[in-house]
Amino acid sequence: MTKQDALAKYLGIEAVDVEETRAENVFDADGSEYLVLTDGEAYEKARESILESVWAFNPDFLAAHAREGIDADVIKAIQANDRCEGNNKALTALIQDVDHFVNDAISSDGRGHFLNTYDGEENWESDFFIYMMN
Repeated sequence: MTKQDALAKYLGIEAVDVEETRAENVFDADGSEYLVLTDGEAYEKARESILESVWAFNPDFLAAHAREGIDADVIKAIQANDRCEGNNKALTALIQDVDHFVNDAISSDGRGHFLNTYDGEENWESDFFIYMMN
């Protein structure tokens, strides 16, 4: 089964009604865009999203993963400078174990939170995970 077939089956439509877009793994169907990924692709894409948005994480969550001596007040002070995405590199550098941080974020919120820009849900059909984009 292809990604296109899986999305069609999930939506209950014909595969010919699912169109590939120029973006990799993104399809148009039923008036919406969907990201369709394998389990491994979904993990990697969620990881990428998490590491690009460390600046937006809750200070207490970041502090729980920070190097020794870094607490939530330090993180709040960095976040208070209003540089938003500009703080990402500095805040990422404070994380003690990036893999554990990523896995904990996924465990806490689910991959859909990071990949589904519509409602945060992760859906699946056959061997594919489906994320609504709009």
